[in-house]
Amino acid sequence: MSEIETPPTESGPDLAPLRALARREPLVVAPETRLRETLYRFSQDDEDAAVVADTATGLPLGLVTLRDMLHVISFEGGGLEDPVANHMIGAPLSLAADAPTHRAKVMMAKKGVSHLVLTEPDGRLCGLVTQADLLGLRAGGAESLIASIGAARDMAAMTLAADRVRRRGAELFLGGMGVEPLCQWMSGLNDLIGMRVIELIEDEFDLPAVPWCWMVFGSEGRLEQTFVTDQDNGLLFVPPDPESTPALREAFLPFARAVNQALHHCGFERCRGNIMAGNPEWCLSEAEWRQRFADWLHLPDPEAVLHGAIFFDFRPLYGSSDPVDQLRGWLIREAPEQSRFFHALADQSLSTVPPLGWAGQFAFDRNRAFPHTIDLKLQGARFFMDAARLWALKEGVWATNTAERLRAVGRIRRRQPEDISAEVEAFHLIQRFRINQQLQTQDPDAVNRVNPDDLNELHRLMLKESFKQARKLQARLRQEFGL
Repeated sequence: MSEIETPPTESGPDLAPLRALARREPLVVAPETRLRETLYRFSQDDEDAAVVADTATGLPLGLVTLRDMLHVISFEGGGLEDPVANHMIGAPLSLAADAPTHRAKVMMAKKGVSHLVLTEPDGRLCGLVTQADLLGLRAGGAESLIASIGAARDMAAMTLAADRVRRRGAELFLGGMGVEPLCQWMSGLNDLIGMRVIELIEDEFDLPAVPWCWMVFGSEGRLEQTFVTDQDNGLLFVPPDPESTPALREAFLPFARAVNQALHHCGFERCRGNIMAGNPEWCLSEAEWRQRFADWLHLPDPEAVLHGAIFFDFRPLYGSSDPVDQLRGWLIREAPEQSRFFHALADQSLSTVPPLGWAGQFAFDRNRAFPHTIDLKLQGARFFMDAARLWALKEGVWATNTAERLRAVGRIRRRQPEDISAEVEAFHLIQRFRINQQLQTQDPDAVNRVNPDDLNELHRLMLKESFKQARKLQARLRQEFGL
């Protein structure tokens, strides 16, 4: 195994909702405003875009940009006295102001737009964000990758695009890119791949005319995808009445199975536990998903908690995101009061301990196929994922990403910033060792296993210190739940 570079210090993404990036006072014009006045306001306010909104209700109606206005006047015969409504972009790309930043990045990259309108829950205008506000996804030379994904017309092209993303990601990692930005970069492009695959497959099916959404769980839900990842997904649909649920499920299943097969073809392996939308167990109505989560919360059977934990990392990928966001909103309101559920989660998380012996030496799980190795997923990263998930649900935190959860919960509980940073850095260090191993081996059973003897003395020490942070996390769980 080649030596891993010592990672640079990493800073996490902004934890505030997307609204925190919005311009506090975007330029707003009424539909009847003349182009002459609009251009004047562009120059006075030093803006390059304005939202056209109903002055009485505050509802956004359209968007105009300085570039488009100049083009209209110079080349399309537009007059300075024309109402701006005649030349606006109707129904501009918009998103709820409390949606995560990652979703905005992916939407803007997919649509190829430079401005995004943010709305309040009642539909009123909240603000405006630009690509400059959302730097990140286009880093690392992703423009050509985004273009190739959008241009793909069949699975052969999609497979090539997915392979290019993985190869470019490996180059960025070996070039020193931090784990957190790399995982978000990979997850963003993988989102675009998944969305394009679903688009292509959707065209082949006559799907029911009801709202539906493709959801992702696990590492994809947490925005922590690395170079070896399998599928964890499901489908949510909204039937017009409960009686139509079984028929709608049967209508969606062939489509979902075709998507699962296409994703497998693109390098996203099938889930060994069959947590995929093509499984009737995870192709559910909105009410069924809510009942499934309610069962986990109110009747926390240890086996169910063990297998259901990754579902709590869900987020929408493609389709109508509103029902999925409403499910998340219900969950963060309902979960904090379920003490039995959190006790079961903590107990399950503590069933495995960090691989350090009593004298501080590494401990091994006696795996016969891979002796003298440590599974850095199950005996490393998992400790941070489990604790972050538990505390985020208990504190009503919307985030699904492990580092974001640790930071958000730490702030809520008024923990020392240096302690929070130590946990996040330990988690990312373990992830860095995992990624390095994934790039070194072709054996799917060895992608998370590291032999400490293959590391130099400094890296062994760093890995031990990360496991010590995991011990501290578990000590806090034991104290909090009396375990």
